[in-house]
Amino acid sequence: ADARGFFARAYCAEEFRAIGVTQGIVQINHSQSRSAGTVRGLHFQHPPHHETKIVACPGGRIYDVAVDLRAGSPTYLQWFGAELSEQNRLSLVIPPGCAHGFQTLVDGAEALYFVTAPYEGPAEDGLNPFDPALAIRWPLAATEVSPRDAQRAPIDPATYAGITGVDPAEEKR
Repeated sequence: ADARGFFARAYCAEEFRAIGVTQGIVQINHSQSRSAGTVRGLHFQHPPHHETKIVACPGGRIYDVAVDLRAGSPTYLQWFGAELSEQNRLSLVIPPGCAHGFQTLVDGAEALYFVTAPYEGPAEDGLNPFDPALAIRWPLAATEVSPRDAQRAPIDPATYAGITGVDPAEEKR
């Protein structure tokens, strides 16, 4: 950063390879949400179409969340959240086998997703972002959520087997 502004590298294959992201980026998605409090997700793709996502917020602020769905993972059904913003310029790497979603913290917030697998409709799935079994602590009251996401059935941790075909031991994160 200097008087002109800043320069940042949004993606570097070598740096991501060092943290275990070995697949190349095949798709970049950009979303914008009009209202603070909007919740998008929690989405994932089943193997063999599972994906790594690298998420950043080029405009505004979002609270980004990943939920571990990998069968056998030590963090199975646990979630992690972090604020991403145009000010902090942080990114979050979401490994294969994890659901992803976010909540906008300001009007007009944007999210940029670098994805390692193309979207495959029949492989797409998701979780209810308000599922009591997950107990995600969203920072704001939800103002908008798609009917599809809000109507997803809750997980029963006693019977949900998780995603197989994604080895959590292969992930460095």
